[in-house]
Amino acid sequence: MIGGKKGGVLNGFLDRGARFEGTLSFEDTFRIDGVFKGKVVTKNELVIGDGASIDAEIHVGRLSVSGNVRGVVYARERVEVHAGARLQAEIHTPSLLVEDGAIIQGPVQTGPQVGRAPGPPSDPALPVAGVAAPTKKG
Repeated sequence: MIGGKKGGVLNGFLDRGARFEGTLSFEDTFRIDGVFKGKVVTKNELVIGDGASIDAEIHVGRLSVSGNVRGVVYARERVEVHAGARLQAEIHTPSLLVEDGAIIQGPVQTGPQVGRAPGPPSDPALPVAGVAAPTKKG
């Protein structure tokens, strides 16, 4: 559950002791309690349990972290980092909630236009950047 709202239907689970490497895409909600390395792409919710170890590029609608994450996170709606979580990542999200006891290491970018990774406009899995980069005048 993210932000006190009932999340989507759990339609996938990577349990403790399981390992997966590659690209993961899914509908609704997916939970990882095992080890994952690669890329996650969804418009919906990813839940990372307290036993999880993730090294990934993550493009999601919502992210809830209770385990360990390394990499880059693009969340279109919200990132929640719960007590005991360790997030060593570059984070891009419009809304960030960090509980006491959580650790974040890395650059964080928040605000209404943040959380949208650059990607081809025709690819619905990768949101398009909402703000143009400033140009140098010389």
